[in-house]
Amino acid sequence: MEKDKQLGFADLLYTARKSKEDFFAQINTVIDWKAIDKEIRKYYRKGLSATGSPSWDGLVLFKMCLLQTWYGLSDYEIEEQVNDRISFSKFVGISLEVNSPDHSVLSRFRSELTYKKGFDKVLNAVNKQLISHGIMVTSGVIVDASISDTLRKPKGKKEYQAVEDRQEADITEVKTITSKLIELVKPGVDTQAKWIRKAGKLRYGYKQHTATDENGLVRAIVTTSANQSDIKHLEDVLEKIELQPKAWVKADKGYKSQENDDVLSKKNLKNHILRKAYKNKPLTRNELKFNKLISKTRYKVERTFGSIKRWFKSGTARYIGLEKMHTQHLIEAIAYNLYRVPGIIVSNSKN
Repeated sequence: MEKDKQLGFADLLYTARKSKEDFFAQINTVIDWKAIDKEIRKYYRKGLSATGSPSWDGLVLFKMCLLQTWYGLSDYEIEEQVNDRISFSKFVGISLEVNSPDHSVLSRFRSELTYKKGFDKVLNAVNKQLISHGIMVTSGVIVDASISDTLRKPKGKKEYQAVEDRQEADITEVKTITSKLIELVKPGVDTQAKWIRKAGKLRYGYKQHTATDENGLVRAIVTTSANQSDIKHLEDVLEKIELQPKAWVKADKGYKSQENDDVLSKKNLKNHILRKAYKNKPLTRNELKFNKLISKTRYKVERTFGSIKRWFKSGTARYIGLEKMHTQHLIEAIAYNLYRVPGIIVSNSKN
């Protein structure tokens, strides 16, 4: 009968569990976790717990960060899920008899690597392995920027407080006393985030300046407040990547400037930034053809931004402050690169 052919709840549950196990197995086949652990240990070492609870290797906590991103979980939720799901505990390397790390331990781990700028190095370590397997391509990079909005934005009218500003002629005599206005910051506002108008809409948050390979895998990220111009941070992103001579750099016309042209020339990189028309100087036919050719692959970085937002429910700031938001962007990038691994392996095998 038709009903007999339908999967029961237990079958569906098994299928979902099997799918997760297959994904984790594929990642474990590609990634040498010992090398990642070695990199993490440079910035995080487990210490003795004052409460008597077990201390944890940084690799266990890092894998929890990955699971947290892949499945959209909070610190509290990932703690519970690692305890409840066999596939999760197996992936992070915790036996069934042991409780998962406390959510506060995960938070401290993330803060310590943030303070020591360790996540940039972990991204590089993961990417190095992807390059060795032919999964990440090194012929060039695509650069673009995306905004992460924060809900902790100023609301209502601005309020100011008048304070005295003393200008002293010497140590003993006050020459003038003037007043100046200081904007009052309301509780709960992320003051390191900034306003920007994008496509006619005001947005408040941060901007991630990102370089990807031609498959859209993230190679490097620079995080700034949202009001920072894209054009000023091309060199900052490229400084984080070891590019071969004559590698190409693709970007939209918002990155076109004499300064950036000079940067690429100095680094001996091919300039594939979209050409820009100027007043009384329209694009030539060759420049239009050049732009059309570059646009065929440049869009892939925008697809990366869209996929991260869609798959991981990202695009919104989970943390407060520039450094912590940079960490969010980096963890999402690592999670995204690893999430793409099985599909790229299959695609490469067909070519």
